[in-house]
Amino acid sequence: MTASASQSTDKGIGIAVLCAVVAGLGALVMFGGAPDVTAAWGFAAAMLFGALSVVAIHVYED
Repeated sequence: MTASASQSTDKGIGIAVLCAVVAGLGALVMFGGAPDVTAAWGFAAAMLFGALSVVAIHVYED
């Protein structure tokens, strides 16, 4: 008799942490380039990768 085995990985956590780090870097770029278009790109990166970090956790959850 074989039992159905469920093997979980930490892929979702790893991807979420990576995206959160990139989102943090985007926030630093946003604060560094305050009145310029660079700040807008930093904000866009922070929002995009912040959302992707949440999505990664939900996609790879068991």
